[in-house]
Amino acid sequence: MFDTLQDRLQSAFKNLRGKGRLSEADIDAVAREIRVALLDADVAVPVVREFIANVKQRALGAEVSQALNPAQQVIKIVNDELVTILGGETRRVRYAKSGPTVIMLAGLQGAGKTTLAGKLGLWLKSQGKSPMLVAADLQRPNAVTQLQVVGEQAGVTVFAPEPGNGKGNPVKVAKAGLKEAQRTLHDVVIVDTAGRLGIDEELMKQAADIRKAVDPDEVLFVIDAMIGQDAVVTAQAFLEGVDFTGVVLTKLDGDARGGAALSVRSITGRPIMFASTGEKLTDFDVFHPDRMAGRILDMGDMMTLIEQAEKVFDEEEANKAAEKLMGGSFTLQDFLGQMEAMAKMGSMTKLMGMLPGMGAMKEQLENFDEREVDRIKAIILSMTPAERDNPKMIDGSRRARISKGSGTQVKDVNQLVDRFFDARKMMQQMAKGGGMPGMPGMPGMPGIGGPGKRAGAKQKPQQKKGKRVSGNPAKRAAEAAAAKKSDGASAFGFPAGGKDDFELPQELKDLM
Repeated sequence: MFDTLQDRLQSAFKNLRGKGRLSEADIDAVAREIRVALLDADVAVPVVREFIANVKQRALGAEVSQALNPAQQVIKIVNDELVTILGGETRRVRYAKSGPTVIMLAGLQGAGKTTLAGKLGLWLKSQGKSPMLVAADLQRPNAVTQLQVVGEQAGVTVFAPEPGNGKGNPVKVAKAGLKEAQRTLHDVVIVDTAGRLGIDEELMKQAADIRKAVDPDEVLFVIDAMIGQDAVVTAQAFLEGVDFTGVVLTKLDGDARGGAALSVRSITGRPIMFASTGEKLTDFDVFHPDRMAGRILDMGDMMTLIEQAEKVFDEEEANKAAEKLMGGSFTLQDFLGQMEAMAKMGSMTKLMGMLPGMGAMKEQLENFDEREVDRIKAIILSMTPAERDNPKMIDGSRRARISKGSGTQVKDVNQLVDRFFDARKMMQQMAKGGGMPGMPGMPGMPGIGGPGKRAGAKQKPQQKKGKRVSGNPAKRAAEAAAAKKSDGASAFGFPAGGKDDFELPQELKDLM
């Protein structure tokens, strides 16, 4: 969502590189570019005005003039101000001291409240809570049915005494839902309320009546992050009519310019508590202002990446994988298990996008074919258990059989096997050098970690061994063609030297 803003900010910072001192004209120029970038991203004008004023005031002060690297200090100031307008510190849910915690959802129709109710319920379950969804949206056609379906998918209880579709009293349903939760010992109640195509008095009165009836601990205003400047008007109207305590941003995976996320906190004074980043029920998490600012400035979001890894990688299994890597016994079966675990974390494009400096590789990430992972899995699953444990036994006839079973070509099997051995060597080096926490031996990601080298130790130059050439002319021609096609590719489809040759922007290096 923030791609355009990210590009514009990086362009503004490039002009500061290499300057030992920054003049007032330099700061004015970069402030002007940042202002244009924010306005182009649909950030509210009052928010932009305050943001630029704070940046200029700090940039013209002593903290930049006395800094060893003034350009880096300006970027740090922009990062700090972004964190501030996004809310500063992470805001957590306030749970009731006694009785069930009541969370009420409010917002316009189409903002995604009903789906978000299921996402929030699933997230609360992961936190050890016992949530119950209450279907108080009785006006939108099939809203009750949709909530029941979403609740079933999330494995969360749904209280729906009325069929909806214009029938029933939502206030009575909300009150009955609270009593049912107390009776059945659910500790969190999520009340899904009706929305409208536009703001009207009836909507506000109904939402206010429900709030008065159940006295919620949290009132979450659900807003579509793609609505731009309208987010300000809508948020102010709901603040006056319902007085919400927190904001949930939906559709952050869209291609809009993202101004709502940068505006709603400053305009309403209410914190952004959660963010929805996709269609799956698991595409939902707590909103961290500092991490979002890091993404916008292309500094990555390693904390979120590590947290996601910890959810899907079992510690015991991870230790076993590390031992296998160190001992050189990592097999294709182990590799398949790692791939399946990584698939639970999300798409490779999203995972790579959380790494610092990936803004410079947007085109490569956008063109990455996620189906390649499925093809690799198909090839491995077409092998026998013995072949997965010992890929060296896969000769020509076996490769032909595997290619037919997986619906691929023999050269695809050849490339996978060859790249597996290359990747295994890389993963061994990564394991010895201490790779990413909780993710030992991430396949196909060369350049992460590496063997620790003793300071000042002399390294013996390694002699390159010549590649064996087959004596069969037909096989030799096939190998040459395969080598030519795979030229420029590293293990498991990553561009040769793409990560090793990639240089982070200097300002990011100094900040990290």
